[in-house]
Amino acid sequence: MRKRYKNIYQFKIILKYIKPLIWRRILVPETYTFWDLHIAIQDAMGWTDSHLHEFAIINPSNGRKVVIGIPDEGFDFDMGRTTLPDTKQKISKWFTAQNDKAEYIYDFGDNWEHTVKLEKILPREKDVDYPLCIAGARACPPEDCGGIGGYAYFLDIIMDPDHKEYEEMLEWAGGDFDPEHFKPNEVCFDDPDDRFEYAFS
Repeated sequence: MRKRYKNIYQFKIILKYIKPLIWRRILVPETYTFWDLHIAIQDAMGWTDSHLHEFAIINPSNGRKVVIGIPDEGFDFDMGRTTLPDTKQKISKWFTAQNDKAEYIYDFGDNWEHTVKLEKILPREKDVDYPLCIAGARACPPEDCGGIGGYAYFLDIIMDPDHKEYEEMLEWAGGDFDPEHFKPNEVCFDDPDDRFEYAFS
């Protein structure tokens, strides 16, 4: 059962290095962990949570950058740094009005980099279900399209019906893809606890 809470954190998530911007604005409970926030970002952006992820944020107590994600026995031998488990780190411990930004990477192959900015801390509204997506723009790139460069190549093809790979690429994308489409009311949020049990069962 989720803990009771009084406040809501409003975040703006921006997918970096793509113009026009692909972004979302979400409201989440103050009790959320970074795992919970990860799931909310996945659902709001339109990712499928098929790859690894991590957050990087400044520790407000000492000014040092900290990595929060899914640790491999607490130490990442490839990167030479400790990764704190996201299931045990509350967003309220790390995000403050003065420490309002984190970097979020999804899929270390395609390397989708996001800026996560705390915009406001608001009182919870009665009879509103959280998390909630209240704004955003443009569709999320398809999974496994090859990162920034691959996405640009994908768009070039699907915008040209005469391209020799047009039909094949459109079929790969599920038959239809509108890079400008996004409606906040179409976002559905999963329960982070259910997703954790599924991912690690």
